Amino acid sequence: MTLVQRLALLAYGLLTTLAQPLLRRKLRRRGQAEPGYLDAVDERFGHYGDEAGSNGWVWVHAVSLGETRAATPLIAALREQHPGLRLLLTHGTATGRAEGQRLLRPGDRQAWLPWDTPGATRRFVQHFRPAVGVLLETEVWPCLTQACRTARVPLLLVNARLSDKSLKQALRLKTLSQATYGALHAVYAQTDADAQRLRQLGAPVAGVFGNLKFDATPHAAQLALARVWREAPQARPVAMLASSREGEESLWLAQRRPGVLWLLVPRHPQRFDEVAALLAGAGMTVSRRSHWAEAGPSPADWQADVWLGDSLGEMALYYGLADVALLGGSFAPLGGQNLIEAAACGCPVLMGPHTFNFSEAAERAEACGAALRVADMGEACGLAVELLRDGVRLAAARQGAVALVDGGRGAVLRTVDVVLAAVAAGPERQA
Repeated sequence: MTLVQRLALLAYGLLTTLAQPLLRRKLRRRGQAEPGYLDAVDERFGHYGDEAGSNGWVWVHAVSLGETRAATPLIAALREQHPGLRLLLTHGTATGRAEGQRLLRPGDRQAWLPWDTPGATRRFVQHFRPAVGVLLETEVWPCLTQACRTARVPLLLVNARLSDKSLKQALRLKTLSQATYGALHAVYAQTDADAQRLRQLGAPVAGVFGNLKFDATPHAAQLALARVWREAPQARPVAMLASSREGEESLWLAQRRPGVLWLLVPRHPQRFDEVAALLAGAGMTVSRRSHWAEAGPSPADWQADVWLGDSLGEMALYYGLADVALLGGSFAPLGGQNLIEAAACGCPVLMGPHTFNFSEAAERAEACGAALRVADMGEACGLAVELLRDGVRLAAARQGAVALVDGGRGAVLRTVDVVLAAVAAGPERQA
């Protein structure tokens, strides 16, 4: 490491240390809407009230809900090939932590990833002493990588992706970025294009494995329940705005088309009430998933103008209820959300112009007919209604969704091999 890189890391660590009071204030504010952010706050600063036990943890970091779902098949395969696995699962968001609780078994441990200061990350590594660290997708932090390097913990970045936009941002702080990515033990990218961008930051790219999300299996019970509910005598065609982000619901309100039942599922749970108020303020009758009886939507619910999917962990149910989905995050310049989950549930997707976070998956989906590209929300709403009236075209899109997922499988087994190889090799001496 060069002297300039050391100075950049020193300055960064000082800034994040000084910013800790701001983080505590932010957590208090977030906790008002999502109480999960108030759990185990001391862990955010590298303080733990339990004994971690002997070393040997297989540490998987899945920052948020999407990454935790991507980690699900990986963790299952690791357990199958390594029956004595001791899982340390870390997160950064309350939704990721809640989803991760479902993956735990006796003897496992769940914790917040600490705030990226030299002290907090050092305490985290010293407390748990993991045999290997596995970061998913984009979660690379300067102090964390240095703490692992110092402690000789091999740190892998798997399912790695980096958009052109993120690369440009990272290159503005090239010295810090290269010191950070260069401290990783190995990187396994989703695509060749991701690999090329990561190498520009000094990442030790060791392979291109594809996307773990193709190996995820939708919740079978939720899909079965959706099929039952869709057979109700009063059932109507359903078009879904999936994982919508702030501003997209207003776009939808201005462009929606009659003739179908619309289902809106906001990306972030703290916005459920906000979106409900927006819809009601527009004079629409709103049926909220959280208000449904155990038997599902009532005849009155089927007659509502719009359904609001205000629950967590039920995306398979929502995709199972929908005939077609508009991809949230793609109608504003936000990069889009994961469309593979929709395809795995057999639900075709309409994508707006902004899918740079999942560009290769979007291109593959469009090529096999699982997704259709539109220019804006108005075109998406109109095309959704057209598809629901054209059974042949809709069936072809569903077949394309199946083909997309079947053709993308295999990343999990490739990733398991390199993770277990790192465990077997023991601590790696890193320069």
